[in-house]
Parts: sequence; C-alpha cells; structure tokens
Amino acid sequence: MSPTPLAFQFHEFEPRLIEEIEKSGTIKQLEPGEELMRPGMFIRSIPIILSGSLKILRQDDEGKETFLYFLTKGDTCAMSLTCCTANRPSSVRAVAEEATEMILVPVEKLDYWMSLYPSWKAFVFQSYQRRFDDMLEAVDSLAFQKMDERLWRLLKKKAALQEKRYVYATHQDLADELNTSREVVTRLLKKLEGMGKIKTHRNRIEIMTK
Repeated sequence: MSPTPLAFQFHEFEPRLIEEIEKSGTIKQLEPGEELMRPGMFIRSIPIILSGSLKILRQDDEGKETFLYFLTKGDTCAMSLTCCTANRPSSVRAVAEEATEMILVPVEKLDYWMSLYPSWKAFVFQSYQRRFDDMLEAVDSLAFQKMDERLWRLLKKKAALQEKRYVYATHQDLADELNTSREVVTRLLKKLEGMGKIKTHRNRIEIMTK
C-alpha cells in the first residue's frame, strides 16, 4: 500500500496512529477570512493543519483584536488542546489567512492516543512549547516594541507564510490585527517605505529587505 499524504507529512507518527487519525478525523477546508473558532465557542475537535495557515487573534472586551501568532502546515492549536481537555470555551479567534485544509480529530482521542503513542504525546507537548514561545514573542512585541516595529514584524510573518515577497492585505486588515487605526497603519507604511523596507502597490505590499 502506498503511503498516504498524511504519512508523508507526519512521518514521525507511528503507522497505526496515522491510520487512526485518517479513520477518525474529518477533513475541513476554509477559504481566506473564514473562521474556525471564535471566543465563547466550545471546541469539540482538534485541528491539525495540512496546508495553508490560520491566524490566531485575541479579542478584548470591546471586540478589538490583537494578532498573536500563525498556525501553519503540521501545527495544531494549543488553545484547542487546552479548551478540549478542560471543557472550556475558546478565548481566541482562529481565521484562515489563506485557503487552508486541516484534519479535525475528535477530542476524546486526545488522552487515549497520549497513552498509546509516544509520537502523539511528543507532538502535543511540542505544540504546547511552540505556542508558549509564540505567546512570549507576542507579549514582548506588545510590551517592548513600537507600533512600527510590530507592523514590520507582522508583514514579515505574513510574507514568510507563502515564501513570497508580497503581502496581500488592506490597511484596515493590518490595523485590525494590530489593534490600532487604519490612519496609523497608513502613516507607518509610508515610514517603512521611506526606510526602504517595503514598497506599496495597489492592494499589495512588497517586502524589500529581511
């Protein structure tokens, strides 16, 4: 039998585990801008990203959002793991940054596979560690970086997702993710362009330097 796409992507998983994921999981596809989860939603399955990317956003009491991190190919969401195990509603919003495909694993499999498959246990713990590191980076950005530095960081991350030099996002999209105004983003983009870091085009931003 030929290896499945999941086997190629998660070669560190035991063959039996891959079979169980494929048997019990459900494939889900999201278009850019489509939600996977939102604050207050109870999570009944664990997403494993097969292609594309999700952006994770934190909302304040007024509904304003701040970008936290991206989930890309091979990732799962530590927030989902926590909400599933504690039976708590989500505190973040997950939105497709681009066309994204994932496999949704039923929550009851989480602990069961932890006891059976060392590779799954390692995958879960590594996911927690990566997301913890992402959260520390997000906190450092909010606490210590100026808005122009946060904007530059976000643009580089968006470009790196597709390994391209262009970012397709409106000034309002960027403002929403940084929890600031469109006018501030427009002014800071002009500043970054003046520094030679970017070049603005109609409906896209070109990254000129790393």
